[in-house]
Amino acid sequence: MSTAKNYLELNKKLWNDKVDFHLQSDFYDMDGFYNGRNSLMDIEMSYLKSVAGKTILHLQCHFGQDTISLSKLGATVTGVDFSEKAIQAAKAIATKLQTDTRFLCCDIYDLPNHLDEPFDIVFTSYGTIGWLPDLDKWAKVISKFLKPDGQLIFVEFHPVVWMFDYDFKSVAYDYFNTEAIIETTEGTYADKSAPIKNTNVNWNHPTSEVINSLVQNGLCIERFDEYDYSPYNCFNGMVEFEPQKFRIASLAKKFPMVFALIARKK
Repeated sequence: MSTAKNYLELNKKLWNDKVDFHLQSDFYDMDGFYNGRNSLMDIEMSYLKSVAGKTILHLQCHFGQDTISLSKLGATVTGVDFSEKAIQAAKAIATKLQTDTRFLCCDIYDLPNHLDEPFDIVFTSYGTIGWLPDLDKWAKVISKFLKPDGQLIFVEFHPVVWMFDYDFKSVAYDYFNTEAIIETTEGTYADKSAPIKNTNVNWNHPTSEVINSLVQNGLCIERFDEYDYSPYNCFNGMVEFEPQKFRIASLAKKFPMVFALIARKK
Protein backbone atom coordinates (compact mmCIF):
# COMPACT_ATOMS: atom_id res chain seq x y z
CA MET A 1 0.00 0.00 0.00
CA SER A 2 1.45 3.38 -0.94
CA THR A 3 2.03 6.06 1.68
CA ALA A 4 -0.65 8.32 0.19
CA LYS A 5 -3.23 5.52 0.32
CA ASN A 6 -2.16 4.79 3.88
CA TYR A 7 -2.68 8.43 4.89
CA LEU A 8 -5.33 7.76 7.53
CA GLU A 9 -3.13 5.39 9.52
CA LEU A 10 -0.11 7.71 9.34
CA ASN A 11 -2.00 10.89 10.16
CA LYS A 12 -3.96 9.29 12.98
CA LYS A 13 -0.70 8.22 14.64
CA LEU A 14 0.62 11.77 14.23
CA TRP A 15 -2.44 13.30 15.92
CA ASN A 16 -2.58 10.68 18.66
CA ASP A 17 1.08 11.39 19.43
CA LYS A 18 0.40 15.14 19.67
CA VAL A 19 -2.41 15.01 22.21
CA ASP A 20 -0.43 14.71 25.46
CA PHE A 21 1.99 17.47 24.44
CA HIS A 22 -0.86 19.75 23.35
CA LEU A 23 -2.70 19.25 26.64
CA GLN A 24 0.43 20.33 28.52
CA SER A 25 1.34 23.24 26.24
CA ASP A 26 1.10 26.98 26.84
CA PHE A 27 -0.42 27.16 23.35
CA TYR A 28 -3.63 25.45 24.49
CA ASP A 29 -3.51 26.88 28.05
CA MET A 30 -5.65 24.21 29.69
CA ASP A 31 -5.42 25.94 33.08
CA GLY A 32 -6.99 29.05 31.58
CA PHE A 33 -9.58 26.94 29.79
CA TYR A 34 -10.62 25.20 33.00
CA ASN A 35 -10.89 28.65 34.60
CA GLY A 36 -13.37 29.95 32.02
CA ARG A 37 -11.36 30.98 28.96
CA ASN A 38 -13.30 30.74 25.69
CA SER A 39 -10.99 29.24 23.07
CA LEU A 40 -12.85 30.68 20.05
CA MET A 41 -11.09 33.53 18.26
CA ASP A 42 -12.52 36.88 17.17
CA ILE A 43 -12.65 35.86 13.49
CA GLU A 44 -14.94 32.89 14.00
CA MET A 45 -16.95 34.66 16.71
CA SER A 46 -17.78 37.41 14.21
CA TYR A 47 -19.29 34.72 11.99
CA LEU A 48 -20.93 32.60 14.67
CA LYS A 49 -22.51 35.53 16.54
CA SER A 50 -25.23 34.15 18.84
CA VAL A 51 -25.32 30.34 18.87
CA ALA A 52 -27.59 29.86 21.88
CA GLY A 53 -30.22 27.26 21.09
CA LYS A 54 -28.48 26.15 17.87
CA THR A 55 -27.35 22.62 17.04
CA ILE A 56 -23.75 22.56 15.84
CA LEU A 57 -21.61 19.83 14.26
CA HIS A 58 -17.91 20.56 14.77
CA LEU A 59 -15.71 18.67 12.31
CA GLN A 60 -12.07 17.80 13.11
CA CYS A 61 -12.43 19.09 16.66
CA HIS A 62 -9.10 17.80 18.11
CA PHE A 63 -9.59 17.51 21.90
CA GLY A 64 -12.61 19.72 21.91
CA GLN A 65 -11.73 23.15 23.31
CA ASP A 66 -13.73 25.00 20.65
CA THR A 67 -16.49 22.39 20.80
CA ILE A 68 -16.89 22.85 24.53
CA SER A 69 -16.64 26.63 24.17
CA LEU A 70 -19.61 26.52 21.79
CA SER A 71 -21.52 24.43 24.34
CA LYS A 72 -20.81 27.02 27.02
CA LEU A 73 -22.33 29.65 24.70
CA GLY A 74 -25.61 27.77 24.77
CA ALA A 75 -25.40 25.55 21.68
CA THR A 76 -26.01 21.80 21.52
CA VAL A 77 -22.74 20.59 20.04
CA THR A 78 -21.31 17.38 18.58
CA GLY A 79 -17.56 17.22 17.96
CA VAL A 80 -15.95 14.71 15.59
CA ASP A 81 -12.30 13.71 15.22
CA PHE A 82 -10.46 10.60 14.04
CA SER A 83 -7.91 10.62 16.90
CA GLU A 84 -8.92 8.23 19.65
CA LYS A 85 -6.68 9.96 22.19
CA ALA A 86 -8.08 13.38 21.29
CA ILE A 87 -11.69 12.23 21.69
CA GLN A 88 -10.86 10.48 24.95
CA ALA A 89 -9.37 13.74 26.25
CA ALA A 90 -12.31 15.77 24.92
CA LYS A 91 -14.82 13.62 26.79
CA ALA A 92 -12.81 13.93 30.02
CA ILE A 93 -12.59 17.73 29.68
CA ALA A 94 -16.33 18.02 28.97
CA THR A 95 -17.09 15.90 32.03
CA LYS A 96 -14.80 18.00 34.24
CA LEU A 97 -16.45 21.22 33.01
CA GLN A 98 -19.93 19.67 33.33
CA THR A 99 -21.00 20.42 29.76
CA ASP A 100 -23.24 18.15 27.70
CA THR A 101 -20.93 18.27 24.69
CA ARG A 102 -21.06 15.06 22.65
CA PHE A 103 -17.98 13.60 20.94
CA LEU A 104 -17.65 10.95 18.23
CA CYS A 105 -14.46 9.28 17.05
CA CYS A 106 -14.38 8.56 13.31
CA ASP A 107 -12.93 9.71 10.02
CA ILE A 108 -14.92 12.64 8.61
CA TYR A 109 -15.68 10.77 5.38
CA ASP A 110 -17.15 7.90 7.42
CA LEU A 111 -19.36 10.13 9.59
CA PRO A 112 -22.64 9.22 7.79
CA ASN A 113 -22.14 5.68 9.13
CA HIS A 114 -21.97 6.98 12.71
CA LEU A 115 -24.46 9.83 12.86
CA ASP A 116 -27.85 10.53 11.31
CA GLU A 117 -29.32 13.89 12.31
CA PRO A 118 -29.40 17.41 10.83
CA PHE A 119 -27.71 20.49 12.31
CA ASP A 120 -28.25 24.23 12.16
CA ILE A 121 -24.51 24.88 11.77
CA VAL A 122 -21.50 22.88 10.64
CA PHE A 123 -18.31 24.46 11.98
CA THR A 124 -14.67 23.69 11.22
CA SER A 125 -11.55 25.78 11.63
CA TYR A 126 -7.77 26.18 11.28
CA GLY A 127 -5.65 23.43 9.83
CA THR A 128 -8.40 20.99 8.89
CA ILE A 129 -8.84 20.47 5.14
CA GLY A 130 -5.13 19.94 4.46
CA TRP A 131 -5.53 16.48 6.00
CA LEU A 132 -8.26 15.55 3.50
CA PRO A 133 -7.52 14.37 -0.05
CA ASP A 134 -10.97 14.98 -1.56
CA LEU A 135 -12.93 18.19 -0.90
CA ASP A 136 -15.93 16.99 -2.90
CA LYS A 137 -16.40 14.18 -0.38
CA TRP A 138 -15.89 16.72 2.43
CA ALA A 139 -18.56 19.03 1.01
CA LYS A 140 -20.98 16.11 0.58
CA VAL A 141 -20.65 15.31 4.28
CA ILE A 142 -21.28 18.96 5.18
CA SER A 143 -24.32 19.13 2.93
CA LYS A 144 -25.74 15.88 4.32
CA PHE A 145 -25.62 17.11 7.91
CA LEU A 146 -26.94 20.63 7.36
CA LYS A 147 -30.63 21.36 7.75
CA PRO A 148 -32.24 23.19 4.83
CA ASP A 149 -31.12 26.82 5.21
CA GLY A 150 -28.39 25.68 7.63
CA GLN A 151 -24.95 27.27 7.54
CA LEU A 152 -21.38 26.11 7.17
CA ILE A 153 -19.03 28.41 9.09
CA PHE A 154 -15.48 27.71 8.00
CA VAL A 155 -12.24 29.43 9.03
CA GLU A 156 -8.96 28.14 7.66
CA PHE A 157 -5.35 29.08 7.04
CA HIS A 158 -5.05 30.55 3.58
CA PRO A 159 -3.63 28.22 0.90
CA VAL A 160 -0.96 30.82 0.13
CA VAL A 161 0.54 30.08 3.57
CA TRP A 162 1.12 26.45 2.62
CA MET A 163 3.17 27.42 -0.44
CA PHE A 164 6.11 28.56 1.69
CA ASP A 165 8.87 26.54 3.29
CA TYR A 166 8.78 26.21 7.08
CA ASP A 167 10.84 29.38 7.59
CA PHE A 168 8.86 31.42 5.03
CA LYS A 169 11.98 32.18 3.01
CA SER A 170 10.95 30.67 -0.31
CA VAL A 171 8.04 29.15 -2.22
CA ALA A 172 8.44 25.41 -1.80
CA TYR A 173 5.02 23.92 -2.54
CA ASP A 174 2.42 24.12 -5.29
CA TYR A 175 -0.62 26.32 -4.66
CA PHE A 176 -2.78 23.80 -6.49
CA ASN A 177 -3.76 20.30 -5.39
CA THR A 178 -1.43 18.42 -7.69
CA GLU A 179 -0.34 15.55 -5.44
CA ALA A 180 -0.08 14.34 -1.87
CA ILE A 181 2.65 16.01 0.18
CA ILE A 182 4.46 13.34 2.21
CA GLU A 183 6.93 14.55 4.83
CA THR A 184 8.58 13.54 8.07
CA THR A 185 8.25 16.19 10.76
CA GLU A 186 9.46 16.59 14.34
CA GLY A 187 7.75 18.33 17.24
CA THR A 188 4.41 20.07 16.86
CA TYR A 189 3.12 23.62 16.32
CA ALA A 190 2.09 23.82 19.99
CA ASP A 191 5.43 22.54 21.29
CA LYS A 192 8.22 22.62 18.73
CA SER A 193 10.57 20.80 21.12
CA ALA A 194 8.20 17.86 21.69
CA PRO A 195 10.17 14.60 21.19
CA ILE A 196 7.91 13.17 18.49
CA LYS A 197 8.72 12.35 14.88
CA ASN A 198 6.14 11.26 12.33
CA THR A 199 5.49 10.81 8.65
CA ASN A 200 2.41 12.78 7.63
CA VAL A 201 0.40 13.18 4.45
CA ASN A 202 -1.19 16.49 3.43
CA TRP A 203 -2.87 18.10 0.45
CA ASN A 204 -2.92 21.76 -0.58
CA HIS A 205 -6.35 23.03 -1.61
CA PRO A 206 -6.71 26.33 -3.52
CA THR A 207 -9.64 28.58 -2.68
CA SER A 208 -11.30 27.70 -6.00
CA GLU A 209 -11.40 24.04 -4.98
CA VAL A 210 -12.94 24.93 -1.61
CA ILE A 211 -15.62 27.18 -3.09
CA ASN A 212 -16.49 24.93 -6.04
CA SER A 213 -16.80 21.83 -3.86
CA LEU A 214 -19.37 23.60 -1.68
CA VAL A 215 -21.30 25.17 -4.57
CA GLN A 216 -21.46 21.86 -6.43
CA ASN A 217 -22.97 20.20 -3.34
CA GLY A 218 -25.87 22.58 -2.86
CA LEU A 219 -24.34 25.33 -0.73
CA CYS A 220 -24.45 29.03 -1.57
CA ILE A 221 -21.47 31.19 -0.54
CA GLU A 222 -22.84 34.17 1.39
CA ARG A 223 -19.61 35.69 2.65
CA PHE A 224 -15.91 35.25 2.00
CA ASP A 225 -13.15 37.21 3.77
CA GLU A 226 -9.35 37.12 3.84
CA TYR A 227 -7.15 38.25 6.72
CA ASP A 228 -3.53 39.39 6.70
CA TYR A 229 -2.80 37.84 10.09
CA SER A 230 -3.23 34.64 12.08
CA PRO A 231 -4.89 34.57 15.51
CA TYR A 232 -2.44 31.80 16.43
CA ASN A 233 1.32 31.94 16.91
CA CYS A 234 1.81 28.61 15.18
CA PHE A 235 4.33 29.23 12.37
CA ASN A 236 8.04 29.99 12.44
CA GLY A 237 9.18 33.61 12.57
CA MET A 238 5.93 35.16 13.78
CA VAL A 239 5.52 38.49 15.56
CA GLU A 240 2.49 39.69 17.54
CA PHE A 241 1.60 43.16 16.24
CA GLU A 242 -1.68 43.40 18.17
CA PRO A 243 -3.09 41.15 20.89
CA GLN A 244 -3.82 37.71 19.35
CA LYS A 245 -2.82 38.89 15.87
CA PHE A 246 0.36 37.38 14.42
CA ARG A 247 2.23 37.85 11.14
CA ILE A 248 5.41 36.44 9.65
CA ALA A 249 7.93 39.12 10.65
CA SER A 250 9.86 39.04 7.36
CA LEU A 251 6.72 39.27 5.21
CA ALA A 252 4.59 41.66 7.31
CA LYS A 253 1.11 42.00 5.79
CA LYS A 254 2.05 41.23 2.20
CA PHE A 255 0.00 38.06 1.89
CA PRO A 256 -3.21 36.51 3.27
CA MET A 257 -2.88 34.18 6.24
CA VAL A 258 -6.48 33.19 6.96
CA PHE A 259 -9.75 33.04 5.04
CA ALA A 260 -13.27 32.61 6.38
CA LEU A 261 -16.60 31.92 4.74
CA ILE A 262 -20.27 31.36 5.37
CA ALA A 263 -22.12 28.99 3.04
CA ARG A 264 -25.84 28.24 3.31
CA LYS A 265 -27.56 25.03 2.23
CA LYS A 266 -30.15 25.77 -0.42
